[in-house]
Amino acid sequence: MSERVIAACDGAAKGNPGPAAWAYVVADSAGVPQRWQAGPLGHSTNNVGELTALEQLLTATDPAVPLEVRLDSTYTRDAATKWLVAWKRNGWKTAAGKPVANRELIQRIDALLEGRDVTFVYVPAHQVNGDPLNAIADKAASDAARLQEAAGGTAADLPVADPAPSSSPRGARPAASSTSTSASAPKAKRSSSGGSRTLAARYAGTCPCTRPYAKGDTITKVGNSWGHPQCAVAQA
Repeated sequence: MSERVIAACDGAAKGNPGPAAWAYVVADSAGVPQRWQAGPLGHSTNNVGELTALEQLLTATDPAVPLEVRLDSTYTRDAATKWLVAWKRNGWKTAAGKPVANRELIQRIDALLEGRDVTFVYVPAHQVNGDPLNAIADKAASDAARLQEAAGGTAADLPVADPAPSSSPRGARPAASSTSTSASAPKAKRSSSGGSRTLAARYAGTCPCTRPYAKGDTITKVGNSWGHPQCAVAQA
């Protein structure tokens, strides 16, 4: 059996929605970066950027080789591993009976995962001494979103990640968690978004997805807490 390939993928949207992009970096079995790619998406959302990054990564890697995907998007991870089974069973409707957002992208990812050995590893974003592959993918996606230009290369010209904050965001979890998928995935667990009212955050905080939001960012109820509007949509 071939050695497992390690990779990371990420998406970005400046404004969410706004100028968006996707990116991935592929490493060897020891986690040493080998190549990377990023591409613009025009005006779109962060969730579309995250999903497209995974789709592009799966397309660009050998389906016969086991793959470890590191990502900081719980939405993308759960869409590909937990929610997908229920969505398919419900005719691509959410638990609330609404059409699944980004259905075509998720269907393409589902087809690319068929029969593959893929493990998803969640890694918190923007952490001091955080996952280096995630940091590269994050920087590549951010640059591509800002410039709206495709880019790519090898280990010789990797994007240089911006320095992480000196202290971890409140509520951040340093430990990574993983989920494996093959031809099937565990049943989805769903929860209510708690409403669609949005407001500008008076203070910086952390969404239930563990990613932080800044003072002034648009937030809404996510379960019993406040967080990113796209996370509320994903749970609806």
